[in-house]
Amino acid sequence: MIAEIICVGTELLMGQIVNTNAQFMAEKLAPLGVDLYRQQVVGDNPQRLTEAVLTALSRSDVVLFSGGLGPTEDDLTKETVAAAMGLDLVLYPEEWDRIVERFKGFGRKPTPNNKKQAMFPSKNCTILPNPRGTAPGCLMEKDGKAAILMPGPPRELRPMFTDYVMPYLEKRSGHRLYTHMLRIFGKGESDVEYELKDLIDSQTNPTLATYCETGEVKLRITAQARDDAEGEALLSPVVDEVERRFGDVVYSENDEELSAVCHRLLLEQGATLSCAESCTGGLLSSAFVDMGGSSAYFVEGDVTYANEAKMGSLGVKAETLERFTAVSEECAREMAVGMRNKARTDYALATTGYAGPDGEQVGLVYVSLAAPDGVQVKELHLTGDRNRIRRLAVLHALDLLRRELSLK
Repeated sequence: MIAEIICVGTELLMGQIVNTNAQFMAEKLAPLGVDLYRQQVVGDNPQRLTEAVLTALSRSDVVLFSGGLGPTEDDLTKETVAAAMGLDLVLYPEEWDRIVERFKGFGRKPTPNNKKQAMFPSKNCTILPNPRGTAPGCLMEKDGKAAILMPGPPRELRPMFTDYVMPYLEKRSGHRLYTHMLRIFGKGESDVEYELKDLIDSQTNPTLATYCETGEVKLRITAQARDDAEGEALLSPVVDEVERRFGDVVYSENDEELSAVCHRLLLEQGATLSCAESCTGGLLSSAFVDMGGSSAYFVEGDVTYANEAKMGSLGVKAETLERFTAVSEECAREMAVGMRNKARTDYALATTGYAGPDGEQVGLVYVSLAAPDGVQVKELHLTGDRNRIRRLAVLHALDLLRRELSLK
């Protein structure tokens, strides 16, 4: 089954709004066994939108639309698609009643132009409820083709797509794609691809593909199957082989980020954590507190940028700073130990380094982990701009903690 995405809105073309809907839908289509060949953005222009609709319907089985379902004159998606499919719009009284009730909940009355949101084809149409907005979606079908219309706001489109569109597409496609997304930290994309070349070249079901992200690699293993049991039977042997070859650099089989893995392990083990940061300036602490439930283990985070702060807050020795400088193995070690003692936590992470943009030693970073059984320090030589170096330092600190917790 071939699909196409058309996102409607001049504001998208002008860059006033980021088109997150296309990314969301594309990501959800692949596991449903739907082949997405094209995406496009069309402004609020009836002629150009008509051309886009007719072309898409001529070459695709399903066309998914976002946007243009509002009450104003430039909301043209429903009228344009219906005309292109030869379908007449009529008022659905029950939908108009729902819109009226929705407005009552807002303490308002709908205006006459809101009635267009209750207009749908008189036949070959399925209404898609929108509990988060006033514009219902719809599914129009004719001559084996389907047009699926959804509202533009992501908070309205996403639940509609998940609750109504995905079940329809899964039933229509007749099969699904099952995926394990492995995350790898400690090997580059070229190394991963080279070491798996035999599997990548020989496997047809499942297939393997690598994706590079900042500091890490994602390996997608995808199988086409009729049901969950068959999908897992196809995927498991390949996942096991990848993990056998790469060992503990594979840190997730389910697309969990490093911070999420550490978060889960800390909760499972009932352990506590604190962070002392210099070059990362709070990014490391944020990696934890961004997640709900982190208050169960995260006790304290200190940003100690100046030497005086390192000495005053963490107990780093003046002699250490004078002899080895603030960017050194010795300083990182004392920061982690001082943080652990101060916060009385099971574990403490510390970062110090030169993030740039200026200086001869830009990219030299030390990350440290103080644990009940000792202290680890890792020296890093990172590349990139200031933000990339800081982000990579956080990932290396998280990986130190992840490896330590995985031994428990």
